[in-house]
Amino acid sequence: MPHRTATLLWRAFLAAALVCAVGLLPWLSRTDPALTVLKARSAERDPDPEVLATIRDQLGLDDGPLRLLGQWLTGLPRGDAGRSWISGTEVMPGVLQALGASLLLMGAAVAVAVVTAGLVCARTLRRGARAVGRSDDGGPGLPGVLREFLTRRSGRRGAEWSRGTGSAVLAALPEFLTASVLATVVGVQLGWLPALGWYGPRWTVLPALALGLPAGAVLGRLLDDLLPGAFGEPWVRAAAARGLPGGRIARQAVRRCLPGLLPNMGLFVVGLTGGAVAVEQIFDIPGLGRTTLQAALAQDLPVLQAGTLALLLLAAGAAGLTRLAAHLLIGPALRADALPSLHEPTTPTPRRALPLVYGALLVGVVGLGLPRDPLALDTGLRLQHPTWAHPFGTDALGRDLLARVAHGAVDTLLLALAISAVALGTGVLLGLLPRVSGPLVDTVNAVPPVLAALLVTAVAGSGSGTPALAVAALAWTPLAAHTSALLLQERATLHVTATRGLGAGRWHILRHALLPAVLPPVTRHALLRLPGVALALASLGFLGLGAQPPSPEWGLLLAENQPYAERAPWAVLAPAAVLALLGALAVTAAGSMRVTAGQRELAAR
Repeated sequence: MPHRTATLLWRAFLAAALVCAVGLLPWLSRTDPALTVLKARSAERDPDPEVLATIRDQLGLDDGPLRLLGQWLTGLPRGDAGRSWISGTEVMPGVLQALGASLLLMGAAVAVAVVTAGLVCARTLRRGARAVGRSDDGGPGLPGVLREFLTRRSGRRGAEWSRGTGSAVLAALPEFLTASVLATVVGVQLGWLPALGWYGPRWTVLPALALGLPAGAVLGRLLDDLLPGAFGEPWVRAAAARGLPGGRIARQAVRRCLPGLLPNMGLFVVGLTGGAVAVEQIFDIPGLGRTTLQAALAQDLPVLQAGTLALLLLAAGAAGLTRLAAHLLIGPALRADALPSLHEPTTPTPRRALPLVYGALLVGVVGLGLPRDPLALDTGLRLQHPTWAHPFGTDALGRDLLARVAHGAVDTLLLALAISAVALGTGVLLGLLPRVSGPLVDTVNAVPPVLAALLVTAVAGSGSGTPALAVAALAWTPLAAHTSALLLQERATLHVTATRGLGAGRWHILRHALLPAVLPPVTRHALLRLPGVALALASLGFLGLGAQPPSPEWGLLLAENQPYAERAPWAVLAPAAVLALLGALAVTAAGSMRVTAGQRELAAR
């Protein structure tokens, strides 16, 4: 009970600190909120001192930020979140309406993500069910059948890597690019579904696909990473001996893996609600992410604070539901310290050709483009299709796209690698302290990337490193949640209980039992997130919060060339293809790491 009280107090403190930071945003950024509000109300009006003084008097800015924050907080118990500094309307009805639109979109996107995740891991489930089913037909014992199942799984690398590459492409495609393609092709050219607005269920399909496909691809890869370990646990042998069909055992294997994924699913729910800014912008959806972005840019503090508070409450609710679901799934086994370990069964030596091929392609693109000038203009070659002289074509100013993609890759890839390494270390360290990291993860994940960029800019100032700091401040959260979830299960395994009973200390158990079980899957998770880190940097550039022209940063490339997607699709496809190539490299490299871990376990046995 004292631990729960401390956790609640810690969560409340973090939420209050975030709301206070948002309330201090104009003063932290050392800007005049009256001037920002005036520009948001009427961009053409001159900032006359009398007009600015009138705005300060209307909003009470002379009273100081703490008094304004206190007045806003005292109105919350009555359901009063104040009035918008821009429109003068009540904040609460507008925020609730935006939240309702975002929740509906999030629900549809989660449904798409679940279906996508099922398709990604369907082959593993089908092979596992067949292998278990054959163990009752006079064949080899279940361990031998599972070994054969995994042998076939790695032996058919063509189909396996094809599926992995497909999920990598889905995970690596930027949401805003997917949204743009769907809106242009399906909505405008084919006319199958509406491309703009928010008027009914038909208007949710395209944005839900844009949000759900990448999220489902990531969740599917994480589930596919855990399934072989679940099929190798002792309960599978007992279930097969009782004659349970392979399909039912496969469903139970999914259930066994869900507790390790539920925290990340909760993070996805919050991220899809508040972080869908680019998709909401493209499809003209009046969601909470878009509302928060507009309020942050205009420094409309009442709206921004109310939107942030709504996301915090949603994050707390999602965290509570995921913990309850995990308790219902494996609670008795946790209390009895009777969980089997999710160490993956042994696997044979794979062919590691595809990671090398993808890496060579990526290095080749960068090597061919670096000697070229990414800033050289030739207006006579505007939007030229790919030729021998310009293999990726040219953009709207006649600049060589291969040069711009290659030079942007150096900055983006090195930055993404550095951020991923920092996120992995931070996530593992904080994940080892779940009572500290749990509320911190929920609070940080409730901050949309755009708001994080604005807060970082306010504190550290604007510059080329601001997007990297903003992404790094958020990138560790899924890794910490994954670490905590796996650690919770591993502590309740039989071999850790036996080691503890033999007198081993906490440090010995951590080094020799817990970390060897947790680090490999979390490291693979970090590799799978590498394209997502590059996407986050690109998204900030797409929204105008990252690199500025004429920088060849990937997000800025996509933003600059998106208006010409119909006339010159190669201008958008070139950076998108390199992002997809990075995703394929990350997935295949993670798969090689998974098999290498299995080989080490086989050698140990």
